Amino acid sequence: MKVRRSDRLVDMTRYLLERPHQLVSLTFFAARYESAKSSISEDLTILKRTFQARGTGLLETVPGAAGGARFIPYILREEAEQFVDEMISELSEADRYLPGGYVYMSDILGRPAALRQIGRILATQYLNQNVDVVVTVATKGIPLAQSVANYLNVPFVIVRHDSQITEGSTVSVNYVSGSTKRIERMALSKRSVKPNSRVLIVDDYMKGGGTVGGLRSLVDEFDSQLAGVAVFAEGDFAGQRTVSKYTSLLKIQTADEQIRVTPGNYLTQIFGDETK
Repeated sequence: MKVRRSDRLVDMTRYLLERPHQLVSLTFFAARYESAKSSISEDLTILKRTFQARGTGLLETVPGAAGGARFIPYILREEAEQFVDEMISELSEADRYLPGGYVYMSDILGRPAALRQIGRILATQYLNQNVDVVVTVATKGIPLAQSVANYLNVPFVIVRHDSQITEGSTVSVNYVSGSTKRIERMALSKRSVKPNSRVLIVDDYMKGGGTVGGLRSLVDEFDSQLAGVAVFAEGDFAGQRTVSKYTSLLKIQTADEQIRVTPGNYLTQIFGDETK
């Protein structure tokens, strides 16, 4: 049964949004809706224009017999700034201060709407870069990594501080915590990352950078390359960080038990803006 254009547009939008970075052929859509390829091409033109106008993402069309359409999600700078400003306002609340100079963020990192926006922003940096897998460490970084991986449409894997029998054989490294200077251990299943993968490290918070440094060592153990490091927030750190290249949405300072939250370096890293 032939499908009306209005119905096709709704279903095509849903199908493409659920499969970011995946090439879907015109032949597939033509068979799915029992429509001519010329009609499908017109539909995709409408979606491409609408996605771009609304800042939803890029609908890339690939010509040729093996061609089709690929949806690449991104976020516009204005929307990213608005979200970060909202986070700054919320995280600046005085009762969020925790002993040790930390700030309570768990409620925010449990909200689906916030996780979606964080994932969109961090994934936008890798719009035109190859990422094969997203890696994080248990436990608070897990929902963030999953969100970023969803927008990149790649697997995400979880590094744990203690290896578990359900993980099978593991690779482990020792690292020095950047903030406490204690020796810690982390492990990852040997089946998690294939050799020569491009790995994106995602975490919720970075202070001294020791945990990220340990994750970077694990990437090396898997004969893979580091695609980048992205964190939701970076804390104020007086010493020398073990990580120099990273992207952060927020910077949090807690001097004298007072919380001061400012934008991280994401404007420069993601949008190439050197003015702010």
